[in-house]
Amino acid sequence: MEHNFTGPRYTVGIEEELMILDGQSLDLVSAIDSILGEQPPSGAIHRELLESVLEIATSPCPDIAAAGADLSALRSFASERARSKGFEIGAAGTHPFARWEDQRVVGDDRYRGIIHELGFIARQELVFGMHVHVGMADPEETIHVANALRSQVPLLIALSANSPLWRGEPTGLKSSRLPIFRAFPRVGLPPHFSGWADFEQRVEVMTRTGMIADYTYFWYDVRPHPRLGTLEIRAMDSQTRVEHTLAIAALIVSLVKMHTEEFQEGVTEPEAPWEMLDENRWLAARHGIDAELYDRSADARRAVRELTAELLERVGPHARELGCEGELDGIEELLGNGNGASRQQMVYEANHDLRELVAEIVARTA
Repeated sequence: MEHNFTGPRYTVGIEEELMILDGQSLDLVSAIDSILGEQPPSGAIHRELLESVLEIATSPCPDIAAAGADLSALRSFASERARSKGFEIGAAGTHPFARWEDQRVVGDDRYRGIIHELGFIARQELVFGMHVHVGMADPEETIHVANALRSQVPLLIALSANSPLWRGEPTGLKSSRLPIFRAFPRVGLPPHFSGWADFEQRVEVMTRTGMIADYTYFWYDVRPHPRLGTLEIRAMDSQTRVEHTLAIAALIVSLVKMHTEEFQEGVTEPEAPWEMLDENRWLAARHGIDAELYDRSADARRAVRELTAELLERVGPHARELGCEGELDGIEELLGNGNGASRQQMVYEANHDLRELVAEIVARTA
């Protein structure tokens, strides 16, 4: 398989799936085609599976600060385009009261093909995620880092949880997006790959037999992206506040640097049991930053806040070298003041007013 894992290392690209909302009712509206047109000066606006979803994607950026400037400009550009048509833009993991039955699929052969293959499973995927791409310079390093990140995916889910409501009701979960998207095939924690050749061989078998068209139909939480030369981390809910997006992206690129250097130094960790990682993933979606996850080193469950504090200490030197320690401080703010799910629950519990909640999401997205 051809690849572009040729560097530079640790470049950053951020993608966010955003909601297109009616300016009055704040319900989702199938209006992507009316918003698309002139592209922004940097980055891009894309379609996604449903016409009520707008994806913004930064350019490949040298660091988190540049990615943050690009992302803020993209949000402003998308909001201005939307408002000129009578719409609003909002960022969260789910729309609190929209129904998937009311959404239109975009007129694109890839997405129509997904609907044809998956049926209801794809139609009900009315969720909004955040993806972070990190530039890599070697295919073996990329696979090692993908394997190592599997243990940290539950923490990323807990920190980013931002979808406590679905179809007008609280779900009891902090990230409802996660179990909704889990209905798709080839999602969740990726397999442990023994190396680049193992990844290539698995993709080759599935494409040769017609099971998938190409590797982009692997929708795992972490996936190598050979065409772009990046490692893509896909586990997170879209963040309402851009500061939270950048804090999580700073944590991810710092983790990637740490694990890359461990590989270069010959440091490897034993493969974690899949069932424990998957249970942690569930607990993170259920309880968010209040979760207690299994810590293999202690052979016990420990609080997300405690595990995150230890992780921040480990990645701190890498964040300083990458120049993103300021953005990484946002993780401590997120833990102290609450993540997106915490904020949504607080606003909703005041009046049980769903439109008041969406208005709050719109205001904090801009």
